[in-house]
Amino acid sequence: MLRIVTSRDRGVWEGLLQGRSRRLSEAEGVVAPILEAVRDRGDAALIEYARKLDSLNGRIVRLTGSQLQAARRGLPEEVAAAVNLASSRIRAYAKRQMPAEWMESAGPGIELGQLVRPLDSIGAYIPGGRYPLPSTVMMTAVPAQVAGVPRIAVASPNASSVTVGTAALLGIDEVYAVGGAQAIAAFAFGTESIPRVDRIVGPGNAYVAAAKKMLAGEAGIDFVAGPTEIVLVFEDGDPRALAADMLAQAEHDVDAAAVLLTPSHRLAAAVATEIERQIRTLPTRDVATESIRNNGVAIVVDSLEEACEIANRFAPEHLSVSESVPLDSIRNAGSVFVGTWSPEAVGDYAAGPNHVLPTGGNSRLRGGLSVLDFVKIVSVQKLSGQGLRGLAPTVATLARAEGLEAHARSVEARTMPAPGGRHG
Repeated sequence: MLRIVTSRDRGVWEGLLQGRSRRLSEAEGVVAPILEAVRDRGDAALIEYARKLDSLNGRIVRLTGSQLQAARRGLPEEVAAAVNLASSRIRAYAKRQMPAEWMESAGPGIELGQLVRPLDSIGAYIPGGRYPLPSTVMMTAVPAQVAGVPRIAVASPNASSVTVGTAALLGIDEVYAVGGAQAIAAFAFGTESIPRVDRIVGPGNAYVAAAKKMLAGEAGIDFVAGPTEIVLVFEDGDPRALAADMLAQAEHDVDAAAVLLTPSHRLAAAVATEIERQIRTLPTRDVATESIRNNGVAIVVDSLEEACEIANRFAPEHLSVSESVPLDSIRNAGSVFVGTWSPEAVGDYAAGPNHVLPTGGNSRLRGGLSVLDFVKIVSVQKLSGQGLRGLAPTVATLARAEGLEAHARSVEARTMPAPGGRHG
């Protein structure tokens, strides 16, 4: 089931890289008419697609306060306790990431600084699909709360009572029972039922990812987050644990990818055997089997250095490495899990760092969702007459070098005598 190849079989593993972008391109063609319909027809199109694709009954897309509170009360005690503990850790990590405001002297008569201001509104997409994902409610909403965002809206198709209850437990009162590209379009354009938001965050399938990519100019987005993926780099280790890590990703989606990079053919073979054994009793084996068969591979490399180079080319969402892999060799990854005792699943729920991460090679460009996605850094400059006079010759020279005479004069109007002896 799990293919074992060598790093010289470039066509196999490079095919995985190319397949990710090809699936997204195909999805764009499917979602384009949905986005156009919601933009042009608002609620009429949103409800039409929600009935067709999300099993929406009626014409009301927003859950009522009583529905939210009923779901909150219905949370099993152990689930509520787990949400409280996990969200407290997510909140603490987000607070540690929060940038500070500052103002300080930068020379005689010059003060520079920055303000930190929250966005006015965000839309969090929570996948419905095969599994309820209350953890994604926490990962998207809690950092926004830490940032101080006043309006947090959630959209989730066929949302489970656990997902809705988690939103209510976190104090979120704007939850919509729609999903897919139509929900992303509603957040971006706004409809009669769903006011537009400043930024859309959260993971989803290829169609959700394609919609976010295509609407990035209408609203801010975090990044394109499509089907999940993991790359593991180990020279040795427990085959049972490594196989379990690969299956933990594979069970998400038939398009999920799981890749093992190792210099040990023995380890690769042992992990393949373990996957065959473990998958027999996995409740999600149908999905996991197709995922492993199509997008799972163990690549035998010549060295850990080569493994790290290939991992950087993959730029995976999740990167799990042995403790012998130096962190300074890692350039591209959404989140890194170091050592046997740091399974990716702990990051999905309760470690503290965010589990909404870039996929499809996009960790070449940025890391995962964080409190920084929900704030604006606003620069501040305050100069006295002394400070401006000190910089005026440089500013005027550069402005005139660019042919922008009015720029130069706006400085000189303050620092040079006016014609006829008047002063600005």
